[in-house]
Amino acid sequence: MKPHLTLVSHLLCPYVQCAAIVLTEKSVPFERRDVDLAHKPAWFLAVSPLGKTPVLLVDDTPVFESAVICEYLDETIAPRLHAVDALLRAHHRGWIEFASTMLNTVAGFYNAADERMLAQKRDELRARFAQLESELGDPAAGPYFAGRDFGLVDAAFAPLFRYFDVFEQIADFGFFSATPKVRAWRAALASRASVRNAVAPDYPQRLTEFLQRRPSALSARLVALP
Repeated sequence: MKPHLTLVSHLLCPYVQCAAIVLTEKSVPFERRDVDLAHKPAWFLAVSPLGKTPVLLVDDTPVFESAVICEYLDETIAPRLHAVDALLRAHHRGWIEFASTMLNTVAGFYNAADERMLAQKRDELRARFAQLESELGDPAAGPYFAGRDFGLVDAAFAPLFRYFDVFEQIADFGFFSATPKVRAWRAALASRASVRNAVAPDYPQRLTEFLQRRPSALSARLVALP
């Protein structure tokens, strides 16, 4: 009998989105249970040793950390989203970690205390996208990271790109002006059903409200918008 899967979630967590994308790509039914990370309930702390989302409950067994969750799903449920070749799989794992590091830089951007720090974090993100541009192949070979087939690297980067939909409503930071292949990849991911459905319809509004509450330079720009 197939296990009951519950994805313990937070509405804005990009790592939750990654797990939700993989679950959807696998066409496997799952329940989603949101928690308030500002007021963590006891049951959540009992299944999440680090007090973070996501957690995947496989019946009553918790699996925590998004990369581990995605690997578990890929090992147990078809279709496989990871490369078959071991070396290529390791190469892709490195880029999944690259996405996680970039999420830290995104947080540094929206938490930047002043315009100087905001510009510094903007430039760091531009440099990271330039590295990605060098790694991506010819878009004619396929719209995704590895070409024709959607994979775990795509699932890791899709939630990261979603932040920039809101950032671009605040100002033109030129994040993708010099990276046409990244722009095309971002657009392909945004159009995929699993990516679109990984968040609630009111996600942009919720993210905007979250950003407004930060004591940051980006928040000041957001509040000043007409």
